[in-house]
Amino acid sequence: MRTGRPAHRAALGALLVAGGLAVAGPALGLTIFGIRLWGDPPPEEFEVIDPVPYTVTVAIATEREGLAEALRAASSLWADRETPASGRAGLIAKARGDYRRILAAAYNAGHYGAQISIRIDGQEAADITLAAPLPPEVPVEILIDPGPRFRFGRAEIVNEPPWVDRRGRPVEEDPEAVGFSVGATARAAAVGAASELAIAQWRALSHAKAREVDREIIADHATNLLEARLVLEPGPPARYGPTAVSGTRRVDPEFIAYMADLEAGDRFDPVEIEAAQARLVRLGTFRLVQIVEGDEIGPDGRLPMGVRVEERLPRSFGFGATYGTLDGLGLEGFWLHRNLRGRAEQLRVDATIARIGTETVPEDLTYQLGVTYVQPGVLNPDTNFVTSLVGRQQDLETYRETAVTFRFGLTRDFGPRLTGDLTFEIERSRVEDAFGTRRFLTFGPIARAQYDRRDDPLDATTGYFVLAQVGPFYEAEFGNIAARGTLEGRVYRAIDADARFVLAGRARVGSYVGPEAAESPPGQLFFAGGGGSVRGYDFRSIGVDTIAPERDFLPNGEEIVIGGRSILETSAEIRARFGARFGAVAFIDSGFVAEGSGFSGDQSFQVGAGAGLRYHTGFGPLRVDVAAPLDRRPQDSAVALYIGIGQAF
Repeated sequence: MRTGRPAHRAALGALLVAGGLAVAGPALGLTIFGIRLWGDPPPEEFEVIDPVPYTVTVAIATEREGLAEALRAASSLWADRETPASGRAGLIAKARGDYRRILAAAYNAGHYGAQISIRIDGQEAADITLAAPLPPEVPVEILIDPGPRFRFGRAEIVNEPPWVDRRGRPVEEDPEAVGFSVGATARAAAVGAASELAIAQWRALSHAKAREVDREIIADHATNLLEARLVLEPGPPARYGPTAVSGTRRVDPEFIAYMADLEAGDRFDPVEIEAAQARLVRLGTFRLVQIVEGDEIGPDGRLPMGVRVEERLPRSFGFGATYGTLDGLGLEGFWLHRNLRGRAEQLRVDATIARIGTETVPEDLTYQLGVTYVQPGVLNPDTNFVTSLVGRQQDLETYRETAVTFRFGLTRDFGPRLTGDLTFEIERSRVEDAFGTRRFLTFGPIARAQYDRRDDPLDATTGYFVLAQVGPFYEAEFGNIAARGTLEGRVYRAIDADARFVLAGRARVGSYVGPEAAESPPGQLFFAGGGGSVRGYDFRSIGVDTIAPERDFLPNGEEIVIGGRSILETSAEIRARFGARFGAVAFIDSGFVAEGSGFSGDQSFQVGAGAGLRYHTGFGPLRVDVAAPLDRRPQDSAVALYIGIGQAF
């Protein structure tokens, strides 16, 4: 390495480093009885011993876009300018540390000839002593001349991996993509990123112990070029050795090794290791899961693997609540056992009571009680057996239903984004509506697939989500065959770099093919309305308006609302976030329910619009929405209020 500059001004260090300093301002908060309800925790209070107030100015010779801000941000003196230093020694130490911090920021911007002068009361900080006299408020000057921007004259990786996957297809990212190429701005971070990327590529090709063994960096100040040479040692390819499990108390360690699915003799693959980690976390049984690679590859080419776990308490319970002026108060709770028989089996009991406040008679409320059992790792580690028994009573504006549903089947994870399940359902129900009192017995398979590319399922800012479901069934009481299918998509896009403003959209379509409404379970037909559908309208109150057919159990000529055979729902939101916790939403929802399976015949189309507030917590945003029906019907309220947890979609 070559440099002839004083150490306190700008020398090229032996290591290229980059650092950053984030400063958070004060935030409002509320704490009651030691529990903080909102706001960032206050900084730990401490007494500054021998406080020394100071003022600081920063002068930068080159005000290139983004460069000046990065250099200022790197200075601890600048960041802490509102707080007195802790004595003379603290002020001098802070100033001397700024040489390194500012130099690192200059390197990361591609400037390797920077000159930095930090003066405390006119004296260079590198030379000042504790005995030097200082005024009561110390003036500090930071003078920075970044010098010319360097470019890569050489960007070489010795033992560079082939930039293809195991099938020979080009990989998405290579060193050039991170800025490590001849002619590119010679940012320090690009050197480290290229090294990390090359090592990761060797590991992806089964070279588990690939590493960087040498790095040569030379800054030529005559040509403003940076010569960079990285030397890698890929090591031999590896295969998995035996998997050892540690930390388990109640869960069978052999089952944990089986679920990790790192089969001895298979080629080492970091993607498989990530999948193993995610699979064990999804079990919900462990507080901590860590996949550990052995220190050395054995003579037989095998690398021992380890799984360290910390188990959670086997039992837990929880509760929640929602409120809407149209739907009333809803209460729900659950009890969960995470490890019923020692192999992460789950037994869960859920209970719900809804429409409290909208009904005066307890018998008219909506109730649901269900029990679900999950057996993970059947057939293969990615497949679970699921069975459930649910009893419910629904008292809605359009019908009243009492039903018992039994379901069993398999769920499968096809990757980190794609899941699917195939189940068989049997349901016995009793319905009271405009068609009188009817009984139904349905049974049939249900196939479901879900693809999720959201960055956060509870509060997405980017990505999309797709859910498809189809289920043919046979209804025994009337002897009919029918089928029902739905397709739903959601998309999210941040419109600024910090994701403070997000556009969100949702669309859902569905179709039912089967007998007439009088012989169809209303739960299989389509209705719209409610907090998760068209806000501003009562839950499942939007259907097909029709005149009751002439039957002995129907009112003569009365207009009724029945379920439709097809549905189209849309929602659009713009979400804004203010500070760390608060946000606001403006939205418009619409719902279209048609009489025919192909969106034909008599139909009902309604639109609701409104706004809401969000309070962002660690477990998801608290939601308060106010909505109004834009095409208000006689039975609709002028405005509706919804309170819940999580975004509307």
